[in-house]
Amino acid sequence: MTEDEIVQKVAEIARLEDLPAPVGPDVIEEAEEAIGFPLPSLLKRLYLEAANGGFGPEEGILGAPGGEWNGDWSDIIDIHNAIQDDEDDTTPPYFVWIYEWGCGIWSLIDCRDPSGPMWAWDPNDGIENAAFPTGMNFTQWMTRALSGILDIPERAV
Repeated sequence: MTEDEIVQKVAEIARLEDLPAPVGPDVIEEAEEAIGFPLPSLLKRLYLEAANGGFGPEEGILGAPGGEWNGDWSDIIDIHNAIQDDEDDTTPPYFVWIYEWGCGIWSLIDCRDPSGPMWAWDPNDGIENAAFPTGMNFTQWMTRALSGILDIPERAV
């Protein structure tokens, strides 16, 4: 799917499922300032044009400030700040935590690259090497999520 197709599909889902309203540019600026990196263009567009979280796999991804509540975290800045404030966590600040699969496993977006390479974080074998690349970018991840073929990320053998 193209970015435009993904935005259109998520906007349709947002209307049908009563997801949080899109945010304004000021909220995106606040999020980017807190993270220290620009959000990938598709994630930014989804927050601005479709919904502020709640879309994607199962119960949906976290929103920007004011968005969908997901478990212990109110939004992507809430968890980002908690991770960065944790002296024992070595997760780089350019990762945005967007979706919790359960059992401590998360999907993360690498904001150093505008395409948003996706990473997974699985601490179940120790936190030293908990983060690993999934081999797809955010557009591919959302395409799979919207097609219902996105599963808990596993390390490549």
